[in-house]
Amino acid sequence: MASQDTNRRNFLKIGSSALAATAVSWNATSYASIVGANDRVKVGIVGCGDRMKGALIPAFQANAKDMNFEIVAVSDIWNRRREEGAAYIQKMSGNQIAPVRNNDELYARKDIDAVLVATADFQHARHGTEAVNAGRDAYVEKPTAHTMEDARLFRAAVHKTGKIVQVGTQRRSTPSYMKAAEYIKSGKFGDIVMVEMTWNVNQPGRWRRPDVVPLLKEEDTDWKRYLMNRPYEPFNARKYLEFRLFWPYSSGIPDQWLVHQIDTVHWFSGLPHPRSVVANGGIYLWKDGRKNWDTMTAVFDYGPLDDLSKGFQVQYTSRFTNSAGGVKELYYSNGGMLDMSKQTVTPTGGLTAKSAAEMNMKANLLPSFPLVEHAEAMETGLGTHVDAETSANMRNWMECVRSRKTPNASIEAGYSHSIALCMNIAAIQTGEKVTFDDKTQQVMAGGKVHA
Repeated sequence: MASQDTNRRNFLKIGSSALAATAVSWNATSYASIVGANDRVKVGIVGCGDRMKGALIPAFQANAKDMNFEIVAVSDIWNRRREEGAAYIQKMSGNQIAPVRNNDELYARKDIDAVLVATADFQHARHGTEAVNAGRDAYVEKPTAHTMEDARLFRAAVHKTGKIVQVGTQRRSTPSYMKAAEYIKSGKFGDIVMVEMTWNVNQPGRWRRPDVVPLLKEEDTDWKRYLMNRPYEPFNARKYLEFRLFWPYSSGIPDQWLVHQIDTVHWFSGLPHPRSVVANGGIYLWKDGRKNWDTMTAVFDYGPLDDLSKGFQVQYTSRFTNSAGGVKELYYSNGGMLDMSKQTVTPTGGLTAKSAAEMNMKANLLPSFPLVEHAEAMETGLGTHVDAETSANMRNWMECVRSRKTPNASIEAGYSHSIALCMNIAAIQTGEKVTFDDKTQQVMAGGKVHA
């Protein structure tokens, strides 16, 4: 017991200074010695919808003064969002903001050093690719890509240009998740034997925009530019504003929620992608014209790609129809459980002395402790309208723009979650057990490449 208490105290001390540096970040003297660090970084907005205004811009502004960053322009193809976005940022920052009609006009400006991208799910990779090819660093919302073609394109562009890209999987800049990753990788948790994840809501209006859809007219936007590389179809305001309900603009649950949680599996385990995925579900309740499921269960097999005798399952369930269970991420080892919703490690389900003795084995029970002490929690004083996790992720990106170091949520992390996402989508669309070919970097369903 004494050794367990010592391990607990040591773990709670692990990396505290590093975590503080990521979550609270540098002060002016920390980056003053970096070349160009005293120059103001001027940023453009790509897509000024709900996510940008509700999360990214507040997170940006919470760090902008200290890090010497400034938003100077807004690119949005819908004139209403463009003008309202510019006015919103101008009111928040006090700076004059230039509204521009599209990204071509944005990148023609010489005063744009970096961009924030929060457009429709299917556009992220292409818009990220545009940004780095135009010589700009970028903070790009998740999912990184829901087709492998787009994922490969974006990753290759980032590697070729050397630009700094942060993916919007903000758990990677969150102290409790960082501590969990360190704990599992230390070996103290033991091998992962199972992961259970849920994301449940009871919200018929989730991802719906009934009050906004009538306001969007085709003549006020650029429908062909919106479609990018997707097949042409006539203008549809719902598919523009409620894109999360319609493939090929989003897969819904996997695009929006799965990627956040499955990203932690890759991070904690060190594995690049699932070995296989199966999925089932449907539109069981909300018959509102949507094409993406309102309920899904998927099972992922993870483990060494060259040793099928080792591994674990991830059971992922999500529904819009009943909120019981909420959002959970539960990691199990033979010794107990790591609960990311409660931010605790406990001996729950671990091997007891009685059961162990039956096989001449020893008990294997983890000590109970919080992942993050109260004093280390993300109480940043940012205000009620700023998401602390997104703010920490934004701050880490700003630091890396200056230092040229790899961000916490790198393009490789985004590529890995894209593989899992594309495999999940293939399982939904084909009903097959889906695998991944590492040589070709292709998703395989029923022995065939799934585009």
